[in-house]
Amino acid sequence: MPPGKVLQPVLKMKVDELFLCWLSESSTQAMLRDCLRRIQVPARAERGAGDAELPGPRLAAAAPDPAWRPRECEGPGAPGPTPAPTALPVGAASSARSGPPVRGPRRSGGTRVGPVDCSPPDSCVRGISQDPVDCSPPDSSVRGILQVQTRKEEPLPPAASRSVPTFYFPHGRPQDTVNVDAVIAKIERTFAQFPHERATMEDMGRVAKACGCPLYWKGPLFCGAGGERTGSVSVHKFVAMWRKVLQNCHDDAAKFVHLLVSPGCSYLVQEDFVPFLQDVVNTHPGLAFLKEAAEFHSRYITTVIQRIFYTVNRSWSGRITCAELRRSTFLQNVALLEEEADINQLTEFFSYEHFYVIYCKFWELDTDHDLLIDAQDLARHNDHAISTKMIDRIFSGAVTRGKKVQKEGKISYADFVWFLISEEDKKTPTSIEYWFRCMDLDGDGALSMFELEYFYEEQCRRLDSMAIEALPFEDCLCQMLDLVKPQTEGRITLQDLKRCKLANVFFDTFFNIEKYLDHEQKEQASLLRESESEGPELSDWERFAAEEYDILVAEEAAGDPWEDGYEAELSPVEQKLSALRSPLAQRPFLEAPGGLGTVELYEYECGGDDLPPS
Repeated sequence: MPPGKVLQPVLKMKVDELFLCWLSESSTQAMLRDCLRRIQVPARAERGAGDAELPGPRLAAAAPDPAWRPRECEGPGAPGPTPAPTALPVGAASSARSGPPVRGPRRSGGTRVGPVDCSPPDSCVRGISQDPVDCSPPDSSVRGILQVQTRKEEPLPPAASRSVPTFYFPHGRPQDTVNVDAVIAKIERTFAQFPHERATMEDMGRVAKACGCPLYWKGPLFCGAGGERTGSVSVHKFVAMWRKVLQNCHDDAAKFVHLLVSPGCSYLVQEDFVPFLQDVVNTHPGLAFLKEAAEFHSRYITTVIQRIFYTVNRSWSGRITCAELRRSTFLQNVALLEEEADINQLTEFFSYEHFYVIYCKFWELDTDHDLLIDAQDLARHNDHAISTKMIDRIFSGAVTRGKKVQKEGKISYADFVWFLISEEDKKTPTSIEYWFRCMDLDGDGALSMFELEYFYEEQCRRLDSMAIEALPFEDCLCQMLDLVKPQTEGRITLQDLKRCKLANVFFDTFFNIEKYLDHEQKEQASLLRESESEGPELSDWERFAAEEYDILVAEEAAGDPWEDGYEAELSPVEQKLSALRSPLAQRPFLEAPGGLGTVELYEYECGGDDLPPS
């Protein structure tokens, strides 16, 4: 060794040497043979061969020479002979020898199997060696044992994966009962009755029936086949379109979305509903009086679109997906358009009376009639019943969107539709989400006691100005916590309010002074009975719309217009509208459907001149 060079231990070579020393012991080999026999027992039991040996190397006949031992390392201080191991691992065959247990060192992951390359025992000095030497196992039995162990350590092949049946059907569950060729043949026979086998918009009602769709799908069918560009649809183009729909869309929701969406989209936005609703306005018998008042078409369409998104779009995304449409009752209401001649019976989306009330309320606030109102205009709603802090929150963007709100501090008629419905019916999921967003000042998803006190302070000041003693905030807070029963102490979440059956009382307490006083005059038990009433009862919104419509009709019948020049502006339409204005007490309403949803406030621009309500 060159002078000054420090010896470095080669641990792997020393471990290999000690492993071979341990492996050459007869007790070790007896233990391994016993372990192999234990492994082979299940296979022998299946064949019924008792203790017959499996084919392979005969370990018992290949016992190594007990006289063979690696020589001791030379030099002073070399370790003595390694004592023979006498203690066996748990489960191995016991040995007749006794003595202190010796544990064989583990091999590293890089130890080779088979002939082992190592230096002769006499070439190492205290376990340190610089040159590798060849030291083969004494016989083939050791090599066979190592090979068996190597095969055992190989990872097992992965278990065969089970075939999981399809459970997600974004376009509806496929139906085996649909005979596409029979449907196409029926459509072709229908087109054969038209000149040159081309269908106009007036013919699409018969085509919709041939397709097995409700009558008022005729507009979406016409637009889906490209008819709005050419004015008519050929049989070949329509059949190709409808065959694709039948092959890819397996329920009504998927078909309706496919017909109305823009190319490349999988969801509906507000503009997608305009052609469909324009066809409803043009052809439904309950709206025939509007044919001579085309300037009101955009107002009615805007109102219906906002009501659709208010109820159907539960994600507040401004995009109605197939899943949301499937969970709603919108398509059922579209089917009822064919059966119900009175459009006002469809109170969930299409009622003209509801539109009339909303538009009149907006017209009263919009003094300059630019179809935009600011915070001062909205504060005049219901004789300043809503607190200024809540008005500011509405204009903060919590529940409104659009450039007008952010830059000019104004909201459009579309936003007002959301506000009025939410204000008059605070029990629906949409309205609860609407007002929760407004009260959640920090946007953390919970109403803290600080946020409740922030809104209640103004209520106290307004009560004092009315010479009414206000309840201290601590006492009011105890009442509201008992009313809502939040799951987490000190925090009221959206789910807490949705579980509460008196969410309207909670919200009115903090920002609507008129309704708060009305609730105070009633006992809580009577309020709870009203909320739990069953049967085809009117919702709070339907009740409000019916009462307001009666008031508007009575004012008009008495010749007391609420706006100067109102009758003069719309006199050509008055006779058409009078047929619709019958007392609501004689008109039955449909049962209000279950609570559905929420919509993002996506602004829909309306065209036309500024128009007063009819």
